[in-house]
Amino acid sequence: MKVSAAVCPYCEGTGWKSVSNGSDRRVTRCDCRLQARTQALLAAARIPKRYEHCELSNFEFDGPHRALAPSRMAACKFVEEYPLDNTGLLLIGSIGVGKTHLAVGIIKELIVGKGIACLFYDYRELLKQIQNSYNDSVKATELDVLRPVFDTEVLVLDELGAVKPTEWVWDTVSLILNTRYNDNRTTIITTNFDDRPAGAVAGPRGAAREETLGDRIGERMRSRLHEMCRIIKMEGEDFRQKFRSASFR
Repeated sequence: MKVSAAVCPYCEGTGWKSVSNGSDRRVTRCDCRLQARTQALLAAARIPKRYEHCELSNFEFDGPHRALAPSRMAACKFVEEYPLDNTGLLLIGSIGVGKTHLAVGIIKELIVGKGIACLFYDYRELLKQIQNSYNDSVKATELDVLRPVFDTEVLVLDELGAVKPTEWVWDTVSLILNTRYNDNRTTIITTNFDDRPAGAVAGPRGAAREETLGDRIGERMRSRLHEMCRIIKMEGEDFRQKFRSASFR
Protein backbone atom coordinates (compact mmCIF):
# COMPACT_ATOMS: atom_id res chain seq x y z
CA MET A 1 0.00 0.00 0.00
CA LYS A 2 1.41 3.36 -1.04
CA VAL A 3 1.53 5.96 1.72
CA SER A 4 0.86 9.48 0.50
CA ALA A 5 3.11 12.30 1.62
CA ALA A 6 1.76 14.56 4.35
CA VAL A 7 0.01 17.63 2.99
CA CYS A 8 0.74 20.97 4.65
CA PRO A 9 -2.41 22.04 6.57
CA TYR A 10 -1.73 25.73 5.92
CA CYS A 11 -1.41 25.74 2.13
CA GLU A 12 -2.98 22.32 1.39
CA GLY A 13 -0.05 21.47 -0.84
CA THR A 14 -0.28 24.55 -3.09
CA GLY A 15 2.83 26.22 -1.66
CA TRP A 16 0.91 29.48 -1.09
CA LYS A 17 -0.95 30.68 1.97
CA SER A 18 -3.36 33.55 2.48
CA VAL A 19 -2.33 36.39 4.79
CA SER A 20 -4.77 39.06 5.96
CA ASN A 21 -4.08 42.43 7.53
CA GLY A 22 -7.43 44.01 8.26
CA SER A 23 -9.16 44.47 4.93
CA ASP A 24 -5.98 43.72 3.02
CA ARG A 25 -5.63 40.09 1.88
CA ARG A 26 -2.72 38.70 -0.05
CA VAL A 27 -0.94 35.41 -0.68
CA THR A 28 2.63 34.57 0.18
CA ARG A 29 4.93 31.58 -0.03
CA CYS A 30 4.11 29.01 2.63
CA ASP A 31 6.77 28.18 5.22
CA CYS A 32 6.72 24.54 4.09
CA ARG A 33 8.06 25.53 0.65
CA LEU A 34 10.64 27.87 2.16
CA GLN A 35 11.87 25.07 4.43
CA ALA A 36 12.03 22.66 1.52
CA ARG A 37 14.06 25.16 -0.52
CA THR A 38 16.42 25.72 2.42
CA GLN A 39 17.03 21.98 2.79
CA ALA A 40 17.63 21.67 -0.95
CA LEU A 41 20.15 24.53 -0.89
CA LEU A 42 21.96 23.03 2.11
CA ALA A 43 22.21 19.67 0.35
CA ALA A 44 23.48 21.30 -2.86
CA ALA A 45 26.13 23.31 -0.98
CA ARG A 46 28.35 20.20 -0.58
CA ILE A 47 29.33 21.01 3.00
CA PRO A 48 31.51 18.08 4.19
CA LYS A 49 30.16 16.00 7.07
CA ARG A 50 33.16 17.03 9.17
CA TYR A 51 31.90 20.62 9.07
CA GLU A 52 28.12 20.13 9.11
CA HIS A 53 27.99 21.25 12.77
CA CYS A 54 29.79 24.53 12.05
CA GLU A 55 27.77 27.68 12.60
CA LEU A 56 28.56 31.26 13.50
CA SER A 57 26.64 30.74 16.75
CA ASN A 58 28.99 27.97 17.97
CA PHE A 59 32.25 29.55 16.81
CA GLU A 60 34.43 30.03 19.91
CA PHE A 61 35.71 33.56 20.31
CA ASP A 62 35.95 34.15 24.06
CA GLY A 63 38.32 33.09 26.83
CA PRO A 64 41.55 31.75 25.30
CA HIS A 65 40.13 32.40 21.82
CA ARG A 66 39.23 36.07 22.35
CA ALA A 67 41.75 37.09 19.66
CA LEU A 68 39.27 35.59 17.17
CA ALA A 69 36.41 37.88 18.23
CA PRO A 70 37.11 40.47 15.47
CA SER A 71 37.07 37.66 12.87
CA ARG A 72 33.66 36.43 13.98
CA MET A 73 32.37 40.00 14.10
CA ALA A 74 33.55 40.55 10.52
CA ALA A 75 31.83 37.32 9.44
CA CYS A 76 28.53 38.39 11.04
CA LYS A 77 28.81 41.82 9.39
CA PHE A 78 29.43 40.14 6.03
CA VAL A 79 26.22 38.11 6.37
CA GLU A 80 24.24 41.13 7.55
CA GLU A 81 25.34 43.33 4.64
CA TYR A 82 25.06 40.73 1.89
CA PRO A 83 24.08 41.22 -0.94
CA LEU A 84 24.29 45.02 -0.66
CA ASP A 85 28.02 44.48 -0.40
CA ASN A 86 28.98 41.31 -2.25
CA THR A 87 32.73 41.69 -1.85
CA GLY A 88 34.25 38.33 -0.93
CA LEU A 89 36.43 37.35 2.01
CA LEU A 90 39.99 36.04 2.26
CA LEU A 91 40.41 34.23 5.59
CA ILE A 92 44.11 33.88 6.45
CA GLY A 93 45.53 32.01 9.42
CA SER A 94 47.58 29.08 10.60
CA ILE A 95 46.27 25.52 10.73
CA GLY A 96 43.39 24.92 13.14
CA VAL A 97 42.34 28.49 14.00
CA GLY A 98 38.82 27.98 12.64
CA LYS A 99 38.93 29.41 9.11
CA THR A 100 36.80 26.65 7.61
CA HIS A 101 34.37 26.76 10.55
CA LEU A 102 33.85 30.47 9.95
CA ALA A 103 33.46 30.05 6.17
CA VAL A 104 30.88 27.26 6.58
CA GLY A 105 29.06 29.26 9.25
CA ILE A 106 28.77 32.18 6.84
CA ILE A 107 27.27 30.20 3.96
CA LYS A 108 24.86 28.38 6.26
CA GLU A 109 23.59 31.76 7.48
CA LEU A 110 23.23 32.96 3.87
CA ILE A 111 21.34 29.81 2.89
CA VAL A 112 19.01 29.61 5.89
CA GLY A 113 18.50 33.32 6.48
CA LYS A 114 18.52 34.70 2.93
CA GLY A 115 17.96 31.77 0.57
CA ILE A 116 21.28 32.34 -1.19
CA ALA A 117 22.71 29.50 -3.31
CA CYS A 118 26.20 28.61 -2.01
CA LEU A 119 28.80 25.97 -2.83
CA PHE A 120 31.73 24.60 -0.78
CA TYR A 121 34.80 23.14 -2.45
CA ASP A 122 38.09 21.99 -1.01
CA TYR A 123 40.74 23.40 -3.34
CA ARG A 124 42.60 20.08 -3.57
CA GLU A 125 39.43 18.10 -4.27
CA LEU A 126 38.33 20.53 -6.97
CA LEU A 127 41.64 20.29 -8.81
CA LYS A 128 41.51 16.50 -8.55
CA GLN A 129 37.99 16.40 -10.02
CA ILE A 130 39.08 18.62 -12.91
CA GLN A 131 42.08 16.36 -13.60
CA ASN A 132 39.86 13.27 -13.46
CA SER A 133 37.62 14.78 -16.12
CA TYR A 134 40.47 14.37 -18.63
CA ASN A 135 40.23 10.59 -18.22
CA ASP A 136 38.29 9.05 -21.12
CA SER A 137 36.56 6.63 -18.74
CA VAL A 138 35.03 9.51 -16.73
CA LYS A 139 31.81 10.85 -18.21
CA ALA A 140 32.04 14.31 -16.60
CA THR A 141 33.81 16.97 -18.67
CA GLU A 142 35.94 19.80 -17.32
CA LEU A 143 33.06 22.19 -17.95
CA ASP A 144 30.67 19.89 -16.05
CA VAL A 145 32.92 20.23 -13.01
CA LEU A 146 33.57 23.96 -13.37
CA ARG A 147 30.10 25.20 -14.35
CA PRO A 148 28.63 25.12 -10.80
CA VAL A 149 31.87 26.66 -9.49
CA PHE A 150 31.51 29.51 -11.97
CA ASP A 151 27.75 29.97 -11.51
CA THR A 152 27.03 29.64 -7.79
CA GLU A 153 26.21 32.95 -6.15
CA VAL A 154 28.64 32.38 -3.26
CA LEU A 155 31.60 29.99 -3.46
CA VAL A 156 33.79 28.82 -0.58
CA LEU A 157 37.21 27.74 -1.84
CA ASP A 158 38.88 26.07 1.14
CA GLU A 159 42.65 25.68 1.58
CA LEU A 160 43.71 27.79 -1.42
CA GLY A 161 47.35 27.13 -2.24
CA ALA A 162 47.42 23.66 -0.67
CA VAL A 163 48.48 22.04 -3.98
CA LYS A 164 52.07 22.38 -5.20
CA PRO A 165 51.99 25.03 -7.93
CA THR A 166 52.45 24.09 -11.58
CA GLU A 167 51.56 25.99 -14.74
CA TRP A 168 48.34 23.95 -14.99
CA VAL A 169 47.41 24.73 -11.37
CA TRP A 170 48.05 28.44 -11.90
CA ASP A 171 46.05 28.47 -15.13
CA THR A 172 43.13 26.68 -13.43
CA VAL A 173 43.11 29.03 -10.44
CA SER A 174 43.26 32.00 -12.83
CA LEU A 175 40.29 30.67 -14.80
CA ILE A 176 38.16 30.18 -11.67
CA LEU A 177 38.97 33.47 -9.96
CA ASN A 178 38.87 35.61 -13.12
CA THR A 179 35.55 34.11 -14.26
CA ARG A 180 33.93 34.77 -10.90
CA TYR A 181 35.46 38.27 -10.73
CA ASN A 182 34.18 39.19 -14.20
CA ASP A 183 30.72 37.83 -13.38
CA ASN A 184 30.68 39.78 -10.10
CA ARG A 185 30.25 36.60 -8.02
CA THR A 186 31.15 36.43 -4.34
CA THR A 187 34.03 34.16 -3.30
CA ILE A 188 35.09 33.23 0.24
CA ILE A 189 38.60 31.82 0.41
CA THR A 190 40.60 30.24 3.23
CA THR A 191 44.37 29.76 3.18
CA ASN A 192 47.18 28.81 5.54
CA PHE A 193 49.71 30.87 3.57
CA ASP A 194 50.75 34.36 4.56
CA ASP A 195 49.46 37.08 2.21
CA ARG A 196 52.84 38.24 0.94
CA PRO A 197 54.52 38.36 -2.46
CA ALA A 198 56.45 35.41 -3.83
CA GLY A 199 59.83 35.04 -2.11
CA ALA A 200 58.96 37.54 0.62
CA VAL A 201 59.37 35.55 3.85
CA ALA A 202 62.86 34.43 4.79
CA GLY A 203 63.38 31.99 7.64
CA PRO A 204 66.34 31.97 10.09
CA ARG A 205 69.74 31.87 8.46
CA GLY A 206 70.31 28.47 6.94
CA ALA A 207 66.64 27.45 7.33
CA ALA A 208 64.22 26.80 4.49
CA ARG A 209 62.25 29.87 3.43
CA GLU A 210 58.55 29.82 4.31
CA GLU A 211 56.30 29.85 1.26
CA THR A 212 53.78 32.65 0.84
CA LEU A 213 50.44 32.97 -0.91
CA GLY A 214 52.28 34.65 -3.79
CA ASP A 215 54.50 31.58 -4.12
CA ARG A 216 51.51 29.23 -4.21
CA ILE A 217 49.10 31.00 -6.56
CA GLY A 218 51.25 33.57 -8.36
CA GLU A 219 51.40 37.33 -7.97
CA ARG A 220 48.79 38.08 -10.61
CA MET A 221 46.14 36.00 -8.85
CA ARG A 222 47.16 37.29 -5.44
CA SER A 223 46.55 40.80 -6.76
CA ARG A 224 43.17 39.68 -8.14
CA LEU A 225 42.20 38.37 -4.70
CA HIS A 226 42.84 41.80 -3.23
CA GLU A 227 40.32 43.21 -5.71
CA MET A 228 37.76 40.49 -4.98
CA CYS A 229 38.00 40.12 -1.20
CA ARG A 230 38.26 41.80 2.15
CA ILE A 231 41.07 40.24 4.19
CA ILE A 232 40.46 38.72 7.63
CA LYS A 233 43.60 37.64 9.48
CA MET A 234 42.85 35.04 12.12
CA GLU A 235 45.25 34.47 15.00
CA GLY A 236 44.79 32.01 17.82
CA GLU A 237 45.44 28.53 19.17
CA ASP A 238 45.11 25.42 17.03
CA PHE A 239 41.61 24.16 17.99
CA ARG A 240 42.31 20.69 16.65
CA GLN A 241 45.62 20.30 18.47
CA LYS A 242 44.00 21.49 21.70
CA PHE A 243 41.18 18.95 21.27
CA ARG A 244 43.64 16.12 20.62
CA SER A 245 45.68 17.07 23.69
CA ALA A 246 42.61 17.29 25.89
CA SER A 247 41.44 13.83 24.77
CA PHE A 248 44.54 12.26 26.35
CA ARG A 249 44.09 13.88 29.76
